[in-house]
Amino acid sequence: MVKKTLFLLGGWICVALGLLGAFLPLLPTTPFLLLASACFMRGSPTLNHWLLHHPRFGSILHNWHHHRAVSKHVKRRANVMIVASFALSVYLVPLLWHKVMLVAMLVVLLVWFNRLPERDPPTPQS
Repeated sequence: MVKKTLFLLGGWICVALGLLGAFLPLLPTTPFLLLASACFMRGSPTLNHWLLHHPRFGSILHNWHHHRAVSKHVKRRANVMIVASFALSVYLVPLLWHKVMLVAMLVVLLVWFNRLPERDPPTPQS
């Protein structure tokens, strides 16, 4: 019971952070929604179903869960946000070795992320 409650709490926190990320430029949306989905899978199948069928975020999650892929739009936006947030961090930290470490982390993250397959969600038929 405690485990289930912690997964639910973690899921809702990640949903809240993901929703904030939809409006705040340096907070990522997709990773928080993926985490929320993972928490809800273990804590509440009903909430996971709701999240997977959400009109705005469901296609992103479906793409990841079924194809381990992201759409070109999500990838493009994520690249911009990743570079912007790391650039701000590099600018703000005072020590050179912190700057070098951040740039190394940025390179590793961008290489990994950009190697993910791209798959655009199907367009609805009218």
